[in-house]
Amino acid sequence: MDKITCIAYLLYESSKNPLIKEMAIQLLNGDISIRDLKRNNSIRAHVVIAETLLKKNEISKIQVQQFVEEFMTIEV
Repeated sequence: MDKITCIAYLLYESSKNPLIKEMAIQLLNGDISIRDLKRNNSIRAHVVIAETLLKKNEISKIQVQQFVEEFMTIEV
């Protein structure tokens, strides 16, 4: 799994706030970047925490895969 996908998963799972969950899905689908998220003061701390958790490698690849299958949109 790539870094962006894992951060999107961690953001989605770490918050009950629907706005943060929506931003995580947007990040997964490439509609918003990590740089954009870090500019937003209300979500910056969540992004930093997600990056820290990713560096510690405390993430289930199977759960990330399930998150991607559920929320990634594919345009044809």
